[in-house]
Amino acid sequence: MASWQEIEKEILELAARVVAIMGKSKHKTMATLRRDGSPRISGTEVEFKEGEVWLGSMLGALKALDLRRDPRVAIHSASEDPDEADPGAWSGDAKLAGKAVEITDRQVRESYGGPPGQDFHLFRIDVTEVVLTHVEGDQLVIEMWHEGAGLRVVRRK
Repeated sequence: MASWQEIEKEILELAARVVAIMGKSKHKTMATLRRDGSPRISGTEVEFKEGEVWLGSMLGALKALDLRRDPRVAIHSASEDPDEADPGAWSGDAKLAGKAVEITDRQVRESYGGPPGQDFHLFRIDVTEVVLTHVEGDQLVIEMWHEGAGLRVVRRK
């Protein structure tokens, strides 16, 4: 698993485009696994700072309890509808996946800057997958980095 800083060193350009797309809107969609193994989709906010990917949650939220039980997580950016007249103008959408590590260290939590006067869950994501999907000309382009496999680009017409 990799920190975001390690990913930036390996795939700087792709990492920068993923951060730009994820930064366009505050809310992302996050997938976790329920106790029975079925998927749960939740809204979340993600921050890229200090070379890491972070997500916070209200204390006791089901998505946080899911991550405590099974740390596997996938996060998807919001995606605007592409202009049908100019599909190449679509910035694309970004996804990342990995394992959530709950942070309990008081100093780290304070430096993160959670809600004042409230306790909360804080997770750092150890990233195993980064995907950017966009259009170039008449092709759908899927750029993906997987831990241990590196960068791969798939083009589809």
